[in-house]
Amino acid sequence: MPPYRHLYIHVPFCARRCSYCDFSIAVRREVPWRAFADAIAKECEIRTAAARVRDVDTVYLGGGTPSRLGGEGVAALLAALRATVPLVGADRATDDWSRDIEVTLEANPEDVTPDAVAAWRQAGVNRISLGVQTFNDAALTWMHRVHDATRARDAVRIIRDGGIRSLSIDLIFSLPPQVPRDWAQDLDEALTLEPEHISLYGLTVEPGTPLGRWRDRGAVREADEAQYEADFLRAHDRLGAAGFEHYEVSNFGRSGHRAKHNSAYWRGVPYLGLGPSAHGFDGRTRRWNTAAFAQWARQVANLEDPIEGEELLDAGNTTAETVYLGLRTIDGLRVSPEDEAFVSRWVSAGWVTCDTDSMGHRRLTCTPTGWLRMDALAADLTAFRSHS
Repeated sequence: MPPYRHLYIHVPFCARRCSYCDFSIAVRREVPWRAFADAIAKECEIRTAAARVRDVDTVYLGGGTPSRLGGEGVAALLAALRATVPLVGADRATDDWSRDIEVTLEANPEDVTPDAVAAWRQAGVNRISLGVQTFNDAALTWMHRVHDATRARDAVRIIRDGGIRSLSIDLIFSLPPQVPRDWAQDLDEALTLEPEHISLYGLTVEPGTPLGRWRDRGAVREADEAQYEADFLRAHDRLGAAGFEHYEVSNFGRSGHRAKHNSAYWRGVPYLGLGPSAHGFDGRTRRWNTAAFAQWARQVANLEDPIEGEELLDAGNTTAETVYLGLRTIDGLRVSPEDEAFVSRWVSAGWVTCDTDSMGHRRLTCTPTGWLRMDALAADLTAFRSHS
C-alpha cells in the first residue's frame, strides 16, 4: 500500500457545544493539553500504520476546537508528532519543517492571542481556519458561539500581525428565517478581511442537538430549499466577482490557496487519522476511532488500538465514492461515452458541463446549480455505472 502523506488529528476540546453541533467533542474548562499530546504520541506508537507515514504533505488539526490547546498545547502536540512519526526527512532542521508542508490549525476567535499565534507559528502552523460563522452578534449568541464580531475581526488582525499568511474563514449560511442575519453583509464583511480562503457550510439540523430540539418543539423553523439555493448562489457570484475560485462545493480560494489537505480527501488518497472519532483511509479500508474522548484515552493508555469500526471498500462502494468525490470539485469526474450519453439531460438542464481535459479525457463538472443537486446526481450516475 502507498505511504500516508496526509495526517489528521482530531482535537475534541471545546469551550461549549454550539447549538447545531453533533460532532464528537469534550467540553472542558481546563484543557489537558499535555496529556492529550502524550496520548496522540502513544496512539502513533500503537498504530502500525504510523510506520508508513512518509514525506508528509499536510497536517491538519481539526475538532472540536484545536486552538483550545493554546500555544503550549499545539506546540507540544506537533513536537510529539515530530518525535513519533517521520514528518520530515532527517536532514531538515526541526524548526523549519513546515516550510514544505501545509500545517492547518482550526481556531476560534476567542482563542487567538498574540502569544498563542507566535507559539503556533514557531511550532510549525502555517495555515489557520478561523471559525467565524457570522458577523452578526445576535446570530452568534443564537448559535452558542463564545466570540462576537469584534473579536473575530481582532483575531484576523492578530493572525496577520503574527506572520501567518494563509487564512481561511468559515461561514454558515441558510440560517432559520427568524435569526437576524444579513448573508450578503456577512460575505462583504469577510471579503474586507482579505482571507486567502473561505469555506461555507449550509446549516443542517441534526437530531439530539439544541437546534434539533428547538425545531422539534416548534421554536425554530428551518430555512427552505429556496433560501438555501439563494444563499449558495449569492456566495458563488459574490466571491467569484472578488477573485475567488469556487473549486469545491463548499470551498473558495484565491489563486494558489486551495486547501491541500482537504483536496487530498477529495482525490481519495490515503490519510492517517489520530485522536477520538478520527477517520482514516489506507487506499482500501476506511477506519474510525472510538468517539468518546474518555474511552479513547483509556484505550490508548492501555496500549490498545482505539479503533471502533472499519469498512473495506468493495466495487460498489468504490464506484459510489469515485462518482461523489469527482462531482465535488471543479476538477470533475472522468467519464466514458456511455456516461456522457446518460448525463446529456443534465447538460441540457445546466447542472453539469462536459469538456475535454489536457490529457484528452472527457470530464464531467457540476455547475453551481448542479452542486445543489449533487447527492441525487451522484446516486443516479452510480446506479447507471453499477448496472452498465
